Order: sequence, then C-alpha cells, then structure tokens
Amino acid sequence: MKLYYNPKSRAAIAKWMLDECGADYEIVLIDLEKREHKTPAFLSINPAGKLPALLDGHQRLYETPAICLYLAEKFPQAKLAPEPGAPGRGRFLSLMMYSTAQLEPSMGDSMMKVETHPQRGWDDFETVKNVIEQELGHGPYLLGEQFTAADIMVGSMFMWLRLWGVHTGRARLEAYIDRLAARPAAMKMG
Repeated sequence: MKLYYNPKSRAAIAKWMLDECGADYEIVLIDLEKREHKTPAFLSINPAGKLPALLDGHQRLYETPAICLYLAEKFPQAKLAPEPGAPGRGRFLSLMMYSTAQLEPSMGDSMMKVETHPQRGWDDFETVKNVIEQELGHGPYLLGEQFTAADIMVGSMFMWLRLWGVHTGRARLEAYIDRLAARPAAMKMG
C-alpha cells in the first residue's frame, strides 16, 4: 500500500489509521508548496487533488472516511470497526460520517468566527460538541471500551483544534482527547 501524505494535511488521519491497523505501507511524500497534489499523475489517483490518497494494488481511495472504512475491513484483526450486522455498526457508521459532515465544518465555522446558518446543513459547534459528549457516554471511547476508526475520525478533529491552541471547554471531551493522544499510534502532525 502507498499513502500519499503530507504531515500538515488530513493524510495524518489516514496514517494514524494505518498505524492502528499495524499495516505495512509506504509513504509517498507530497509537497503541497510545489503543488505536487495537482500534477496529472496525482490527479489520476485523486481527481480532487487533495490528501490523503491511498493505493492498495488496483484499489484507489481518497477521502479519509472511505480510507478508514476500507482499512477497518481489510484489517479486521485490528478490531477498529464493528462487523457488518453487529450491534453498534449503525452507530459506528453514523459517527464516521458525522465527523466530516457536522464536526469538521462546525469547528471551522467556530474557529473562523463565522455564524453557522441552518441552511448550510450542519449545526453550530456547541451543539456538535453536545452530540459528541452524548455519544461518548461514560466509556473511554465512542463505542465504550472498544477503540474504533470513529475515534480516529472524531478525535482527530479535536486534536487539530489543540494544534491551534484551542480547547473544547468540556472536561469530558478534553479527557477523551488526552486518552487518544496517549495511544502509541496516535496522530502526529506537523
């Protein structure tokens, strides 16, 4: 497998997932300043010209949730997702999508101090944090004792916040982020 990567991009999330899976992979460093992500060769892998991108034989994947779901299925021994049909699978899938459909854009609005309008399709950041706290429940992870790709997707967004020196203002969420950051394979950025 080849991960097209830059440490200052969302590819850090895909790398975290690969490391949690114990996968054997090669990093192909993409220089964003030289616009290597816009070359015809890279655009043949990801036509959007964004990171991350993953090649696994003839499989070409882009978009972080797709990569994480693919890897969770490819490496079932890592137990990073409930199996199809298993209890919690629907909730897991919902959280995977929630991370990019609600959490990421609401967090962006909050950081840029932009008002979140309902017609944009996502809630304000405070509401989204309420949802994540509710989903976290009393477990160490979103699915209780089981660390999953949903924790990678959701947790990575909060870890990005910390890079900008911003905290959630919620003790339970901060403790959750601390647990994720303490994992040996946790996302490293920069």
